[in-house]
Amino acid sequence: MELLALLIGVIFLLVLIIRFKINTFVSLILTSVLTAMLLGMNLTKIATTIESGIGSQLGELSLVFGFGAMLGRLVADAGGAYVIATTLIDKFGKKRLQLAIMLASFILGIALFFEVGMVLLIPIVFAIAVEADVPILYLGISMAAALSVTHGFLPPHPAPVAIAQVLGANDGKVLLFGLVVAIPAAIVAGPLFTKLAQKFAPTAFQQKGNLSSLGEVKTFKPSEAPSFGLSVLTSLFPVILMAITTIYKMTVDGGATPTKNATMLDQIVALIGDPAIAMLISLMVAMFTMGWGRKRKTADIMATLENAVKSIAMLLLVIGGGGAFKQVLIDGGVGKEVAKLFIDSNMSPLILGWLVAVVLRVALGSATVSALTAAGIVAPLMAQSGVDPALMVLAIGAGSLAASHVNDAGFWMFREYFDLTVKQTLSIWTVLETVISIVGILIVLLLNMAFH
Repeated sequence: MELLALLIGVIFLLVLIIRFKINTFVSLILTSVLTAMLLGMNLTKIATTIESGIGSQLGELSLVFGFGAMLGRLVADAGGAYVIATTLIDKFGKKRLQLAIMLASFILGIALFFEVGMVLLIPIVFAIAVEADVPILYLGISMAAALSVTHGFLPPHPAPVAIAQVLGANDGKVLLFGLVVAIPAAIVAGPLFTKLAQKFAPTAFQQKGNLSSLGEVKTFKPSEAPSFGLSVLTSLFPVILMAITTIYKMTVDGGATPTKNATMLDQIVALIGDPAIAMLISLMVAMFTMGWGRKRKTADIMATLENAVKSIAMLLLVIGGGGAFKQVLIDGGVGKEVAKLFIDSNMSPLILGWLVAVVLRVALGSATVSALTAAGIVAPLMAQSGVDPALMVLAIGAGSLAASHVNDAGFWMFREYFDLTVKQTLSIWTVLETVISIVGILIVLLLNMAFH
């Protein structure tokens, strides 16, 4: 019954958006209410579930998104994004642009949450695409693939770190094996998949992207714009702060999170590495390097910040709506129902871990939630199976990326930024995530054969 309710909910959502062209946020909330009723939830609790879903999804994200949009707009308005774009085009040449974007996204992605990386990279990708006169999506697919593999496979991302703790895997080993899995998966789902996507969804590549969230794209004379080094430093400042914290935790604290006995230095390092605080500090730096330091008036800088926030308001609501739908599915017991399906299975533990995560991902939407739930289901099997825990972490990570669709925040971000229809997003984003998932599990199985 729970799985049937999920299916009806997803169909209802797609009909509202595609057939009746209802606003996405409104559609998500209506679907959440209907699905909650079908799941037999207490009617007095439905509103609370929806509110807590929106709250949990937007809690940190609203700060990170808000500051990220302001930072991106400051860099773009000062000419920083333009300088980064033109320099990368000159260095790599038009033919290897996807490689340049992929490399930048991979480096950024290791230190940033998927959504944060997307917010920071989108202005640069748009600027490069406009400057090089290539479709936005031609570069966007490689960016999304690189960000996605780091999110699914590489510590210090929340899901791989959390699953490693549940399964007792070594973080360093997960990172090493994770790189072996992530790099080929990103290449297949990035540049190679782009060639295929251009054939089966050509209209999507004609879209100019939703530049409203970035404001008008200006052109600059080299003398007016900041230097390449300063532009990159300002754009990457949040990454640098988070990387410092990650390296400090892994080397000094042995991966531990500061506790009550933490020294002052431990606390300071933990504070500056928190995504919201890192973005706030970086915004202050950007206000100087891209604002006051360039003789811009305070009123002018504040106008840039206000415009940046106006542009992401609907995007934030849509992501919150996705969070509401996800919470209804979790509170309504869809996750537990999926767990029951796999209790008496006797297939290979790695394939089982992957499959459980895939089904949960399709049902629940959140990669992190589906990965953690799958880890809890698979953990009891680990002891008798003799499988390397690090490989199980990656198998579950691969499964948790599959088939992203309407109940996942990433789906709506990709759709909004690249100005696609829901159908186009399903044919590009959903397929891209599934390609990463399948390539990921195949490489994990090969590693298992090699090391077994």
